[in-house]
Amino acid sequence: MQPVFKRGFIEIDDATQNNLQHVSLRVPKYETTVFVGLSGSGKSSLVFDTIAAASRRELNETFPSFTQQYLPKYGQPHVSEIEHLPVAIVIEQQRLGKNARSTLATYTGIYSLMRLLFSRIGQPFIGYSDSFSFNLPQGMCPTCQGLGYVDDIDEQQLIDPNKSLNQGAITFVSFGPDTWRWRRYATSGLFDNDKPIKDYSDAEYELLMHAPQQKLKHPGEGFPRTALYEGVVPRIRRSVIGKKEAEHHREAIAKIVTRKPCPACQGTRLKPVVLTNQINGQNIAEVTAMDLRHVLSFLQQITAPLATDVVRELRTKIQSLVDIGLGYLTLDRGTSSLSGGEAQRIKIAKYLTSALVDMVYILDEPSVGLHPHDIQLVKRALTRLMDKGNTILIVEHNPAMINFADYVVEMGPQAGQGGGNVTFTGTYPELLASDSLTGKWLRQAHHWGTERQPTGQLALRQVTQNNLKQVDVDVPLGVMTVISGVAGSGKSSLVTALKNQLKGPYIDLAQAPVGLNSRSTPATYLGLLDEIRKLFSLANERVGTSLFSYNGKGACPRCKGKGVTITNMAFMDPVVQICELCHGKRYSDEALQYTYQGKNIAEVLQLSVSAAVNFFQATPKLAAQLGNLDRVGLGYLTLAQPLTTLSGGELQRLKLAVELGKKGTIYLLDEPTAGLHMQDTARLLTLFNALVTAGNSLIIIEHNLDVIGQADWLIDVGPDAGRYGGQIQYSGTPRESINVAKSRTGVALKTWIAAK
Repeated sequence: MQPVFKRGFIEIDDATQNNLQHVSLRVPKYETTVFVGLSGSGKSSLVFDTIAAASRRELNETFPSFTQQYLPKYGQPHVSEIEHLPVAIVIEQQRLGKNARSTLATYTGIYSLMRLLFSRIGQPFIGYSDSFSFNLPQGMCPTCQGLGYVDDIDEQQLIDPNKSLNQGAITFVSFGPDTWRWRRYATSGLFDNDKPIKDYSDAEYELLMHAPQQKLKHPGEGFPRTALYEGVVPRIRRSVIGKKEAEHHREAIAKIVTRKPCPACQGTRLKPVVLTNQINGQNIAEVTAMDLRHVLSFLQQITAPLATDVVRELRTKIQSLVDIGLGYLTLDRGTSSLSGGEAQRIKIAKYLTSALVDMVYILDEPSVGLHPHDIQLVKRALTRLMDKGNTILIVEHNPAMINFADYVVEMGPQAGQGGGNVTFTGTYPELLASDSLTGKWLRQAHHWGTERQPTGQLALRQVTQNNLKQVDVDVPLGVMTVISGVAGSGKSSLVTALKNQLKGPYIDLAQAPVGLNSRSTPATYLGLLDEIRKLFSLANERVGTSLFSYNGKGACPRCKGKGVTITNMAFMDPVVQICELCHGKRYSDEALQYTYQGKNIAEVLQLSVSAAVNFFQATPKLAAQLGNLDRVGLGYLTLAQPLTTLSGGELQRLKLAVELGKKGTIYLLDEPTAGLHMQDTARLLTLFNALVTAGNSLIIIEHNLDVIGQADWLIDVGPDAGRYGGQIQYSGTPRESINVAKSRTGVALKTWIAAK
């Protein structure tokens, strides 16, 4: 019998967090509420920064003060009151970290149970649970320390044998002539600095390349008195690879480092004795190399009474992952290789097996990275969570998730400073019938694109990258091509193979980090800040430009240009206060007394991109660069907004804005519509069409049906994910794909084009 829960509401009174304009709202409990609206309209400010932050903070305060100092800190949200607030569990679109020792099995707790299973009934008995762990000395392979791989350095990529040390024989970055690392060799007194490496004796070469760290008895002139000498290879291995510096030299390291499976354990990470222990002919490494569906089959064959409880627990955990569409993943899959969408589904699956009820689960765009087929599985899982007696709050843009809502809240009417108001509340049918922005866009009829003719093509033949199964496909050029398919089907692998074939330059706008720090802003990323400072300097009788930098001479003396003061309160939350001297403006009074067109530097940096386009009309270069930001749908950002607050989709569009204006090139994009409202998606499509008209080629990995329907060409990869995918299901115009039953994208487009 289905449990009956008394209907109630989470009641928010006068929320003013970020751009919220005194929002008061009642959100129904035990139902699914979807929050919609333009990017930057205030959805996240309401859901994450107000509701979730208040709940997490209240929960933390139930613990003793000693415990609180070790818990995450959540600031006090700007809201008068929130009543009837359940404990919040936030499931965000975040990758699961870069720890090389973390796998799907270890992250979910499945590996602990698997170790217990093999220690109980595996034969021959080799030890207890810890003996099967590749993260503990009892079980890890001593050669690779349980990592499963070893890194070899290709010396031929480090040295130019025709050059001497003085000519730059050590070619690796940061070892060039006159660098401090180069001097350790040039001043060591061990070598003739003008002698080409090819003329070195074997002993000299060994000394240069492989000598262990040592104190030199008679170093040359200029060698640091306390320094130790070390060969080039061990020096790079010790001081560059695996250190923080490696982030800056990723490409250089990739050229010299060859990663291969550990020769001792063949990549299993475990000691040889561990692999002798088997259940039904399979050792623990062989089981974790299986995908989840095959692991379930393996578990079904186990009948030993001693293992009944462990097997039941394992099957429950694994089945919940299969049910949400992750059956293609293997247990030994590194968590660093999982996408944000896969990570979010893993977290959802974890809570499906929880006995806790009356919680509020808060999700951030669970549709991102998911094909319409996958979205149905997520909706089914969230329905199960809600039916257990929980409340679901979702921030979302995808129509396929919006129609899942029992209740809809729209924020708007605009983004940034023009948003922060509730513009609609009601059921999904009421949304469709309303004059709200989202309602209007949901009612619009769908139509196909113009289907332009390609100007050429790139032939991919017998591609076997990752899970691709000897794929043959022609990728058209001079048009907009979309590569689609369920998550994990092989889309990214196909694009990687494509990049390897490209001879000329291309623009890769994948959702990768752009080297951000807390002081990075749209103005600094586009290089506009120097130009803005010059304008202020020229307008004020050539006052030095450094006065208009909050990182330099113009910084507020109290907060040092941060805009806030932070007081550490031991076990309590740090108290973050707007600086009393500059009132959050970051600048000193001296800097703020100078103006340009009636605004001081702080006021200019608080302009939205859209407003700044008009403000800088007299400076065409600035107006054009800001106009490109507006064209990619980022007009709502302020010039001073920290880039660390932007989503992956927003960062990708930021990079696109920098690259606009080029002709005859190939743009590679990965889900550029992530985080975009339907209105912004339409605007981005207008830009894409303009790029193609200008003579460019667009190759886009995308799940958004509005983008796929407008494309000139569709390549659908599938049918499913992992080993169950990797084949071309369809290649042709989107219009014709609706007649191909084996194409999951074609099936989804058939429903899409019929919708009104």
